[in-house]
Amino acid sequence: MKKIFFFLLLLLVVSCQEVPKKAQVKQFFQADITTLIQSVDDLETLIQSDADYKKLQEQFLAAHLNYKKIEVFSEYYFPEVAKAINGPAISEFEENDQMTLPPQGFQVIEEFLFPVYHAKTKAELLKEIGILSANLKRLNRIAETNEFTDAHVFDALRLEVFRIITLGITGFDSPVAQKSIPEAVGALEGVKKYYKLYTTNDTDAALKIIDQAIVYLKANPDFNTFDRAAFIVNYANPLSRKLYQNQKDLKIPFFDEMRGLKTNAPTLFDKEVFDEEAFSAFPDYKTTEEKAALGKLLFNDPVLSGDNSRSCASCHHSDKAFTDGLEKAVSFDGKSFVKRNTPTLTNIAFQRVFFADSRVNYLEDQAVAVITNADEMHGSLEDAAEKIKKDKKYIQKFEKAFPKKGITAFEIKNALASYIRTLSKFDSKFDDYMRNEVAFTTDEKAGFNLFAGKAKCATCHFIPLTNGTVPPNFMKSESEVLGVPDANGKLDADLGKYNLTQAMIHQFSFKTPTIRNAVLTAPYMHNGVFKTLEEVVDFYNEGGGNGLGFSLENQTLPEDKLNLTDLEKKQLVDFMKTLTDKKYLK
Repeated sequence: MKKIFFFLLLLLVVSCQEVPKKAQVKQFFQADITTLIQSVDDLETLIQSDADYKKLQEQFLAAHLNYKKIEVFSEYYFPEVAKAINGPAISEFEENDQMTLPPQGFQVIEEFLFPVYHAKTKAELLKEIGILSANLKRLNRIAETNEFTDAHVFDALRLEVFRIITLGITGFDSPVAQKSIPEAVGALEGVKKYYKLYTTNDTDAALKIIDQAIVYLKANPDFNTFDRAAFIVNYANPLSRKLYQNQKDLKIPFFDEMRGLKTNAPTLFDKEVFDEEAFSAFPDYKTTEEKAALGKLLFNDPVLSGDNSRSCASCHHSDKAFTDGLEKAVSFDGKSFVKRNTPTLTNIAFQRVFFADSRVNYLEDQAVAVITNADEMHGSLEDAAEKIKKDKKYIQKFEKAFPKKGITAFEIKNALASYIRTLSKFDSKFDDYMRNEVAFTTDEKAGFNLFAGKAKCATCHFIPLTNGTVPPNFMKSESEVLGVPDANGKLDADLGKYNLTQAMIHQFSFKTPTIRNAVLTAPYMHNGVFKTLEEVVDFYNEGGGNGLGFSLENQTLPEDKLNLTDLEKKQLVDFMKTLTDKKYLK
């Protein structure tokens, strides 16, 4: 009998070795989907039988934990289905179909069950469970035909570590139950399970880091007190870096694809891991030193305005992180004011939309919109091109920047955008801290942990860009309805993105900007209503517009008070000061 047992065991080992690693990953993934489907079915059964709400909550958390274990590949290979399974509990406007789609999935169900479950919502809850079950079965079907590659498996593993940093431990997908820290354990267990197929070494360094990270998470499960800074520097960054190195050691190539976060990023915080060119998308837009130098000249030259009276630099001052320090800039006529506050140009290259109302998709188009706006520069790129053609200095610069091309509107807007793309440095104290090169003060570290935790800032101002471009794919830039007041304490009348889409969901909606260099960019918000960062923190602490009593049905900012202490408010501001680029500290 023993001989038969060992023969079968040997046969199993040999057969596993013959199956390619990527195929084994797929087999494990499909088996884990089946487990997830069963756990959701069990939740439905408990709801049907009117089980105690505590049991319902426990089963929900067990099911969501099972999802976190497969998140690494569901989010990577099937992002649209994953959004239906575990996306935010906020309606979304589908611009192609001009339709507002209701939310669905785990986060919607979470709001039924936490903090307590009310039996009167049973029918509605079961309906949402049915939708979730259908989407999980859909995931199961499409996973059967999907082919894995070793390169994409390792890419997905590192992106999952980045997802844990940016969305997991910040509470993005457990906003009510606040079980993000225990669920990060599930996500790491998934990473470990799939990565383990690629190593036979029980002392593998990556496995060791995962085990240490899991121990740390389990020892510190409380959402508000969890030390995210320590977790990222001591565990998450070393893990993604080790996965990167092991991929190289295994001679698994990094696939060639242009995207916002480069495919060979060792960590989320390494220098130059974001690709500005991937955000511009078109090969003709490619930034060069010659284009950027030309763009800087044009940026500071009033030749682009209608009457040669103002340049881009008139409203974007380099010493103020390319803002102007005003609530709203003076209009072209010199008498009135433009509609909105002047935004910073530093780090804006890493967005998918531009302007507060998200009305253009590329930096080049933003330049055109400003220059041709009657209230801003009242100019014409075509007219400017004709004037520039007469300037020998510019003729030489254009020939260097655009060989074998002329001086047209295209070259002007591309040169301007190229210059703006160079205004992203990622060399602040925050960046150095995340690279383990400097230490935070006690208050700076506490401020970061508040930013990414209790204060919920990082659920909209995503790390590390601190804007609304959603990690880890960075393919979409979000806008939010905050309920910003005007100078008289009433809801500001600017309808924001609604003017573009005419969708009720977008009334008073504005793009989430970067808060890098925020110390230099006061006043704040689209209307410049807040003079200091302390005022901004107070606004969020009160729960936005609804916290102020505006009764905004479509407010996307949670209206519950944050209950920050005076010390915590100060610590938040102390952290935001670490986001200042070094050149502004001299």
